[in-house]
This record gives sequence, C-alpha cells and structure tokens, in this order.
Amino acid sequence: MPSNPKLPSSRPARDGRRNALVWCGVIICTLLTLAVIIAGIVLFVGYLVMHPRVPYVSVVNAQLDRIQIDHFNGFLEILVTITIRARNGNRLAHATFLHSNYTLNFGGEDIAQLVAPAFEVSKNSSVDFNYEVQSSPIPLGPEQADQVEAGFNKDLITFGLKGGARVRWKVGRLGPLEFSCHLDCRLHFHASNLSYVPSSCTSKAK
Repeated sequence: MPSNPKLPSSRPARDGRRNALVWCGVIICTLLTLAVIIAGIVLFVGYLVMHPRVPYVSVVNAQLDRIQIDHFNGFLEILVTITIRARNGNRLAHATFLHSNYTLNFGGEDIAQLVAPAFEVSKNSSVDFNYEVQSSPIPLGPEQADQVEAGFNKDLITFGLKGGARVRWKVGRLGPLEFSCHLDCRLHFHASNLSYVPSSCTSKAK
C-alpha cells in the first residue's frame, strides 16, 4: 500500500513568530531606554544653562525702638522694627512669595504676628519688608520677669522669630517649582542702647 505523505511541521513557523516578538520587545525597550537617557541629558543641560537657585528669606536688620517694663503691674511693652528680605537669585525667572507669616515671641509667649500679602520678586533681585511691631501690654509671669531683669543685667534682650513663606518660580521648560522658606531663630538686642546684635537668621541652605 502506498504510504501517507508526511505533513510539514509548524514548529519552525512558531519559533519564527516567537523570535520576532522577542526582537520587537528588545527594540522597544532599547528605544525607551534611549528616550529616558536623552530626557535626562536635556534636563541636566537645562539645569547647567539656567542654574536655578532656590529663593529664600532672611532677617537683614532689626531695631528695638522701645522697651518698657511696668514692675508694679507686671507688664512689658515693646516697639521693634524687623527687616526681612526676600531674595531671588535666579537670573531668568521671577519668583512669587505667598503666605508670608512670622510670629515674634518673648519668653515662649507669642506677642506679635508679622504678615505680608503675596508679592513678586524680579529675577536676580530682592525685596525688603520693614515690619514695625508695637505690642499691647504683655503680662509677665515670674519667670518672664526674671528673664527681662537678667537680660538688662547682661545687656542682652532676646526675642524668638518663627514662620516662613511659600515661594513659587518657573525654571524654563522644567516647569513651575514650589518651595517652603522657614525661619526659626533668635533676635538679640543690647539693652543699653537697644541696638540689634547681627546674627544669622535665614532660610537659605547652608
């Protein structure tokens, strides 16, 4: 009897399709990797060209214009001026400072709130805000009264300043950036002449 002819095997065809899919996957992964590398190079070059800098705030001056103690009633009254500078060191971008809010305290007690509306700082420029604080009579506890007396004896009166602002600026095609500026420092004044003792009080990274 005549033998049945053998049917051709479909295995080579399946292997060919599988190899084609593998190569397609390899090519797609390679293209994605190249795209990520190119995007990283573009961002790095853009950073080098634009050299973005984080805007910051700092206390540049202060003056204790008046300090009076009512020993009989145990009250303290002050008049102080604090100059806070908002600095934008970016050469190609303006910066907007939002929610500027600082608290002045003495002996752990909040005595004044320093607030500014939203404002813009031009590229590579700065804006100074002079906050004049005239407090209502501040009741002094025994420890605070002792602190005032000790300050007068040492010729050094100390206040605390805490707070900050939100700053927003755009770095070319890298998109808008937003950052928080925080201050937490002590302001020292000579009790004898009420002058400010300069010290570092800034949100700028060291």
